[in-house]
Amino acid sequence: MRTYLTKTIDQRAKVWPVQALLFTLLIAALAFIAAPAADADDRPQTFADLVEDLSPAVVNISTVQTVRGRGRGNRRVPQIPEGMPFEEFWDQFRDRFEQEQEEPRQARSLGSGFVIDKSGIVITNNHVVEGADEITVSFPNRDDYTATLIGRDALSDIAVLQINHENGDDFPSVKWGDDEASRIGDWVMAIGNPFGQNGTVTAGIISARNRSLGATNDVEFIQTDASINRGNSGGPLFNMKGEVIGVNTAIVSPSGGNVGIGFSIPSNHAKNIVEQLQEHGKVRRGWLGVGIQPLTDEIAETLGLDIDEGAMITRVEPDSPAQIAQLQEGDIIVSWDSKEVIDSNTLSNLVKRTPIDKAVDVVIVRNGETMTVSVRTGALPDELSLMTPEEGEEDESERPRDRSGRELVEGMELAPLNDSFRQRYDLDADVEGVAVLRVSRRSAAYRAGIRAGAVIVRVNQQRVESASEVVDLFDEAIDAGRDRALILVNLRGNTVHVPLRLTTED
Repeated sequence: MRTYLTKTIDQRAKVWPVQALLFTLLIAALAFIAAPAADADDRPQTFADLVEDLSPAVVNISTVQTVRGRGRGNRRVPQIPEGMPFEEFWDQFRDRFEQEQEEPRQARSLGSGFVIDKSGIVITNNHVVEGADEITVSFPNRDDYTATLIGRDALSDIAVLQINHENGDDFPSVKWGDDEASRIGDWVMAIGNPFGQNGTVTAGIISARNRSLGATNDVEFIQTDASINRGNSGGPLFNMKGEVIGVNTAIVSPSGGNVGIGFSIPSNHAKNIVEQLQEHGKVRRGWLGVGIQPLTDEIAETLGLDIDEGAMITRVEPDSPAQIAQLQEGDIIVSWDSKEVIDSNTLSNLVKRTPIDKAVDVVIVRNGETMTVSVRTGALPDELSLMTPEEGEEDESERPRDRSGRELVEGMELAPLNDSFRQRYDLDADVEGVAVLRVSRRSAAYRAGIRAGAVIVRVNQQRVESASEVVDLFDEAIDAGRDRALILVNLRGNTVHVPLRLTTED
C-alpha cells in the first residue's frame, strides 16, 4: 500500500508542471481573443466614427451648362415643290426642326467634392465642372451654396471652387494626407454621391499604385477596390486617420458600373495642383520638347543593347530645350535628374513635375554609348496637344502618279518625297525621308502598323532620302545576321520607332 501511494505522488509531481503550462497558455489565448484590435490602421472594427467626423465636409456638386443648339451643324430640311401633297404639314415640320437646332438647351451634371479649407475652398474633378455656367455645392445638412471656379486643370483633372457666402461662417473641412505613406493593402474609405445618392460610404483597400490611364493624363493613380461609381468623381479617398490621400476620378468597367477597379489622384499630386491653381490660376509644368516611345525588348535587340528600360526619342521640337541640349532622334533616356526612367510615361511625368528653368542631368544611350547631357527645362506651352495617328489604307487610285525612283521592299512601295505626296498627306515642310505609297496587308510592315502616307525617316538610326538607301540598309542588317531593322516612321505628324522584321532568303 505504501509503495502504491509513493508511486501515485511521484506521478502527480510530474503531471502538475504540464497542467500549469497548459493553464497559462489558455489564459493567454483568452486574453488575446478578448483584447481589441492592436491597431485600427491594420484591421478597423468599424468606420462609423470616421464617417461621422468626415462626411459633413463631403459635398455634392451639381452644374448647369447652356448648350447652343444640338450640334447638328447647319443641316436644313429640304423644301418640296409647291403643290405637292402635305406641303403645309412638311413646312411646319421643317420650321420646328430648324428652330430646335438653334434653341439653346441646358445640360446638367452631378459629381462629388470636399471642403479642404474652412473658408469654403472645395476640391473636385475638372470634368465635373468643365463648361459649367452655374455651380451649386450641397452639404449633407441640405445647405446649398453657389460656387465660383478659382481654377481648373484638364491634364490632372483637378478643379478648385470657392463657395459664395456672405455671413463668413466656417465650413466643415478635411485635411490632406501623405499618400506616399500609404501602402498597397492599406484600408481606405470613399465618401461621395454615386448616381445622386448623397453621402454614400464605401470601403476597400489600396489595390495598386502608379497606375497610368493614358498619355493625355500626367497622373500616376492610386487603384482601389472601394466601390466608385458615376457621381463619385471628385470625392475624397480617406486613410484610416481621416486624411484625404486621393481624389476619386475614374473607373475601369465593361458595364459602366463598379467592378472593383477605381482610380484616385494621389493627394501629394493633387495638393500641388491645387496650390498652383490658387496662386496662378493655372498649372505650370516642365517641358522638354521631344516625342518619345518606350524602349521595347524588340527595339533593344535590334540595336544590340543590353538595357530593357528607357524612353526613346522619336522627334525633337525646333527651339525646344531638347534641341538646345543637342538631344537627337534615337537617343534613349534612361535617367532624369537622378531618377530612373522606366518608360515614356515615367519620363513624361518626371519632366512635367520638374521646376521650370531647372538644370537637369539626363543620362542617355546614343549609338550604344552612355553619356550625360545637361538640360534646362522649359515651360509646357498652353496650346500643346497630343495627337493619335489614325490607321488607314489608301486606295490604289488615290496614290501620287510620279513613279520614278520607286522600290518594292518588305511589302512596301517606296518613293522619294515630292510635292504631290506632301500635299496629299498634309506633311509639314520639315519632314524628310522616303514616302510609303502602298503597304501589302500580308506584310510584316502592315502588321507593324505602317500604312500608306507614312514617311520613313531613319533606318537603323541612319537618315534616308531614297528608296534605294532603305533597301541597302535592310540588306546590311540581313548580312550582319539581324532579323529586324529599326525604322523611324512619321505618320500624320507623329513619329515612332518600329522594329520591322526582315525577310531573309535561304
